[in-house]
Amino acid sequence: MGKEVTQPARLAVSELTKRFGGLRAVSGCSFEVEAGSVVGLIGPNGSGKTTVFDLITRLLRADGGRVLHDGERIDDLSTHEIARRGIGRTFQAVRLFRALPVRENLAIAAMGRGVRDWEGRADAWLERLGLMGLVDASAGSLSVGQQRLLELAMNLVIEPTLLLLDEPLAGVHPVVRRQIAETIRELRGRGRTFLIIEHHMPFVMSLCDKIVVMDHGEKIAEGPPAAIRADERVIAALLGQGRARDDA
Repeated sequence: MGKEVTQPARLAVSELTKRFGGLRAVSGCSFEVEAGSVVGLIGPNGSGKTTVFDLITRLLRADGGRVLHDGERIDDLSTHEIARRGIGRTFQAVRLFRALPVRENLAIAAMGRGVRDWEGRADAWLERLGLMGLVDASAGSLSVGQQRLLELAMNLVIEPTLLLLDEPLAGVHPVVRRQIAETIRELRGRGRTFLIIEHHMPFVMSLCDKIVVMDHGEKIAEGPPAAIRADERVIAALLGQGRARDDA
């Protein structure tokens, strides 16, 4: 009987470190995101979560540590090369081509990453996310929730294997919140992988397979939602922001 082949994690972060002058924004952070899973990255404001995203996608250069995607190092690649590997990302402050129509935003996202035959997928996602009636509207004219859905569609049209979402629920209506959650569940069912920064705890606890908690630049806990909810270190870290909007 042959040995079982173990597949590498979709994303593996090892001892990731970043300093800004004398401030250590991220300190020795390590965790893995398995293929086909949804992992939450939570913690108080300023705990280093978005900096971790910036290090993974090379918007910032790490001072130490490694980042692997499907077992291959990517911490020495450019942001553009990382995107072409199938890693997508959204931002806290939505990044769109605000003066251009919705469809043009999707076209730029697809062609900028070398994706061909994107039109059919674009129409499918516009329909799925309720944006088909707005294809000729400028991105800047959309509501906050619609802009977040458009940014999500711009990533989904390239069919990423790993998608990093930075506070996807910020400022959105509960209807859009449910829409985003349903979309993530649907895509997880198709084998897609997500790493999500989010403060809305009902969303995180109901959706994530695993949660990583950061505080003051360090990982303080990691585990399934039930264990994280009961962890005294996590409770203490989140008390300062109202148990991370547990009742929001």
